[in-house]
Amino acid sequence: MAQTANRAGRYITQGSGQGAYRAFIPTPLPPDPPLVQGRDLARMLSEADRALGRLDGVASVLPNPDLFVAMYVRQEAVLSSQIEGTQSTLEDVLEFEADGLTEDEPRDVEEVINYVAAMNHGLERLATLPLSLRLIREIHGRLLENVRGQERQPGEFRTSQNWIGPTGCTLANDEFVPPPPHEMERALADFETFLHDRQTFPLLIHVGLAHAQFETIHPFLDGNGRVGRLLITLLLCERGVLQRPLLYLSYYFKAHRAQYYDRLTAIRNDGDWEGWLRFFLRGVSEVSQAAAHTARAILTLREEHRQQIAQGAAATNGLRLLDYLYEHPIVSIRMVQRHLDCAYVTAAHVVDDLERLGILKEITGQQRNRRYRYEPYLALFDHQELTTPAEDEAAPGQTTEGRAPSYGEHAP
Repeated sequence: MAQTANRAGRYITQGSGQGAYRAFIPTPLPPDPPLVQGRDLARMLSEADRALGRLDGVASVLPNPDLFVAMYVRQEAVLSSQIEGTQSTLEDVLEFEADGLTEDEPRDVEEVINYVAAMNHGLERLATLPLSLRLIREIHGRLLENVRGQERQPGEFRTSQNWIGPTGCTLANDEFVPPPPHEMERALADFETFLHDRQTFPLLIHVGLAHAQFETIHPFLDGNGRVGRLLITLLLCERGVLQRPLLYLSYYFKAHRAQYYDRLTAIRNDGDWEGWLRFFLRGVSEVSQAAAHTARAILTLREEHRQQIAQGAAATNGLRLLDYLYEHPIVSIRMVQRHLDCAYVTAAHVVDDLERLGILKEITGQQRNRRYRYEPYLALFDHQELTTPAEDEAAPGQTTEGRAPSYGEHAP
């Protein structure tokens, strides 16, 4: 295989004396020597393309698919944020949306909410602005607005050196040092040129390369991992491969977290772009299949529950509430009252009807301020599994067995 140690870039010493350190200076994409697109990579690309196409096709037949997209975006936000160390769950996010922040909920739930806002902002802006450094800065600003990291220049590329490694590490004992600011600016200009290249590679290869290169450049003081994962979905939506953001690769990256980092490291140390792309394409294929299965299950569930509700006395309001539950699966009676624009007593009766049918479940055990969970729907996300779990394949010279990586961003 055509690989050289400097294929993706070089480590160059910065500074001198005791303050010297080695930073990685990436070379522009596409890789040189060129990618070796052998049979394995071609086969995996074909499988990923088909799986992604089936996912988009399933989404197109969902009644009012925008109702379901909100859950997929929240799920991606939760998983991507958990990779960076947050503790909030999908349930925490839904309860926050229903009641605001309470003492029982993790404080970092607001970081997940910001991820959802950043994703939605990016998708809306694609209608008028191409995916670019400007839009990436806007997304980053939304991501860190009024949450942990807000002091680290939200919406601005860094002007100081950062590094990556375990908690408490310094430039002297880090795991990886991205390019210093003056080299970072050149790398970002090259990166933006590559973002707009629609000719050189098939789209999924292009997306995989772009994500890895962004993580290597690491242009922000905080939030680089989350922004890099957002780029995957935004690129797929910008190019029209996905009509809606239903692919959440953070599920795959979190399940294979050690290998995710090892593969990125192997690019930098060994020029192994092909190994990264095999890992990436396998993730696209598996997550697409799992998401398509979930989408079909949602369609079946909705039809079953519509038939149950249609036989009741409050069918009209019940059906209106059912559609609302696909966007807000945890509700209070006040939320239902506002949505149905009816009296509180009427809303309470509709909720009681759906509770008797087993569609809603009361989750507080209280007499006041009660909340109800659309349990059968949320169970589809709780129990989702990858279709063919990947075997963790070690990168050259490394092992993933027993490794529990601590991969944090640091700056002065």
